[in-house]
Amino acid sequence: MKNIVRAAALGFLAVPLLLASCQKDNDKYELSGPVPQSSFTYQVDATEFPTVVTFTSTAKDGFLYQWNFLGQNAVQSGATVKRTFPRAGTYEVELITAGRGGTGISAKQTITIPDACTNNAFSKLVDCAGGGTRVWSFSNQPGAIVRETAAGVQISSSTTLPACQLDDQFSFSNGFTVNYESAGGTFQNGACGNSLNRSSNFVFRPNGNNPQLVVQTKGGFIGLPDSVSNKTYDILEATDTRLRLRGTNPDGTRTIVTYSIYDATAPIKLLLTGGSSKTWKLDNATDAPIVVGTEAAPTTYFAGVNAGDLPACQSDDEYTFTTANVMTYEAFAETFSANGFSCQAPQSGTSPFVFGPSAGAGLAQLTLTRPGAFIATTDASPTERVYRILSIDAQKMTIRAGSGLNGGTVFTVKMVAK
Repeated sequence: MKNIVRAAALGFLAVPLLLASCQKDNDKYELSGPVPQSSFTYQVDATEFPTVVTFTSTAKDGFLYQWNFLGQNAVQSGATVKRTFPRAGTYEVELITAGRGGTGISAKQTITIPDACTNNAFSKLVDCAGGGTRVWSFSNQPGAIVRETAAGVQISSSTTLPACQLDDQFSFSNGFTVNYESAGGTFQNGACGNSLNRSSNFVFRPNGNNPQLVVQTKGGFIGLPDSVSNKTYDILEATDTRLRLRGTNPDGTRTIVTYSIYDATAPIKLLLTGGSSKTWKLDNATDAPIVVGTEAAPTTYFAGVNAGDLPACQSDDEYTFTTANVMTYEAFAETFSANGFSCQAPQSGTSPFVFGPSAGAGLAQLTLTRPGAFIATTDASPTERVYRILSIDAQKMTIRAGSGLNGGTVFTVKMVAK
C-alpha cells in the first residue's frame, strides 16, 4: 500500500512537469533546474486533543508539495499543512517535492502523538481503563444544577429535576465525541420540550489543573441546551462516579452541572417514589388487578376478579415508597391474608428494599429485605420477596411478584397512584 501511495503521488506530481515539457517548443522555454531537496519540520500542538500537527516544508527549489501520511494512508498538498491525529501512537510521514529539475522525496520522519488518557480528568470522563466510553446523566441529588455570578456567588440551586432531564444520557468516547440521547424529551425554556438528540465532536484541553471541554459541532451542547459562551466547559471534577462541569453564560453568569454514572433504572425509581415519597394502591377500578400464573402464562392459576371486586380490606391498603429505599405498608383495620383467604389482623409495617436492574422481564426491580414483608398479597413471592416493575408512569404501575425462574409462580399486580 505504501508503494502504491508513493507511486500515485509521483504520477500526480509528474503531470504538470509533463505538460510544461510539452509546451516548451511553443513557448521556447525549457524546463530545467536543480532537483528539489525535499525536507520538512513539524510542530505538535500539545495544548489540546485530538492532537493537531503542523507540517512545514523546508525544501529548496520546489513548487509542488505532497505529504504522505503513511500511518493513516492519506495525502495532503501544500507547502504548509495541518493534520489532526485522533489516536495516540507513532506515524510515519514523508514529503514529495516537485520542482523544475524533477522530484525529491524526503526521509521519513516518525511522529509521536501523545495519549490523552494519561490525563486523569479525561481518563475518568471517557473510562479509558474500561471500554473507552462512559455514559453520564444528571445527578438526582439536590444541587445538581447551580447558577452563580461570575464571582462565584450562588444565585440558585436545583432541588428535584424533572423526569425529562433525569433520563438524559451523555456518552463521552475516547474518540472525542459526545452523544446526547434525550430518551424522549429535552428540558428547555423551563419545560419539557422536543427532543434535541445529537452527536458532537469535542476538544479536550488539559490546561494544567484546569481541564476544559470545547464542543465543536454546531448546535451541540453538554447538559443544558442554554447557550454557553464559546461552547467551553470547565471540568471541575471527574471521578469514576461523579462529573462536574461549569459553563459561562452570555450574560456572564455561570452554570455548574453535576452528573453521575447513567443508571437506566433511575427514571423508574423517580416515578415509583415521586422524587421523595409516593403512595400506591391496588387498582380496584380495573379488571384483573391481580392474576397468578407462570412467567410464560401469567393467568394460568388465577385470571383475576372483575373491577371493584377486591375485598375491601385489600383494596384500601396503601404502599408508600421513598427514595431512601424504604417501603411502608398501611393495612388500616385489616389485611387480606392468603392463610384462609379472609380479612385478618393488620400486618402494617415497613421494610427496606434494594432497588436495581430487573433480573428478568421488567424495567427494574425491588427486593424487600424484611422477612414477611409483601406487596399486594401475602402469598406473593414469600421467600424471594422480589417485585419486578413491568410498566410505570405517573399514575399507573404494573408489577410482577416473583422472579419467574424455573417455572415458578408469579403474581402480576396492577397499581394506581394515590
